[in-house]
Amino acid sequence: MNALRRPRSVAPTLRVEKSLAEQGHRFVAGCDEVGRGALAGPVSVGVVVVDLESVKGLRGVRDSKLLRPAEREALVPRIRRWSVASAVGHASAAEIDAVGLMGALRSAGSRAWAAVSAIVPPDVVVLDGNHDWLSARLPGARGEDAGSAAAEPGCRAPVHTRIKADLTCLSVAAASVLAKVERDALMVSLAAHHPSFGWDVNKGYATEGHRAAIDAAGPTGYHRRTWRLGSLDRPAAPILERG
Repeated sequence: MNALRRPRSVAPTLRVEKSLAEQGHRFVAGCDEVGRGALAGPVSVGVVVVDLESVKGLRGVRDSKLLRPAEREALVPRIRRWSVASAVGHASAAEIDAVGLMGALRSAGSRAWAAVSAIVPPDVVVLDGNHDWLSARLPGARGEDAGSAAAEPGCRAPVHTRIKADLTCLSVAAASVLAKVERDALMVSLAAHHPSFGWDVNKGYATEGHRAAIDAAGPTGYHRRTWRLGSLDRPAAPILERG
């Protein structure tokens, strides 16, 4: 009997990106984040810019969660060549604790945005999800992380949020792959110095073994200390993750 094969998802396309050409846009940035729900490590934001006047499809790209590690890694150089600019930005666990998850996402996104803008300033962004955490916030704007705007100006191009864009929009799926590969590699490198937490396997997410290791050894400087980390209650620990 043949082993059951994992069904392949429908490939994302450039339909949404190309529809933006009708509004006069040429350079479209796809943007996605990884690490939002982890207990340790950064949140990471990928940005991939395509030129609507020349871009073609890219076989094999899917939302990073639907690909095996080897598949993601093999796609990275192909995505870099396919796009006109690409970058990944990170915001540390300490930043998440200091400004909250949305503020940290904006900081990570601003770093990736600055990197691609130095090569090709995008005209417009397609952002995965239903909340625009990428756009710059004016100093003094209302919001839990408004104070971060002065340090991280962020994106000033129009941002179009789209639920499940990583499944349907090729540039966004490509951004998710770059962010996932870079963040995973970072967590593997950190695991060498903190082997008891299993970051080379769980990548900082909330597995039973990861929580048990936190119970036994306590959190490191790479843990999000404002989140509930272990399976045991700790004095003065918050009840819920701020994410």
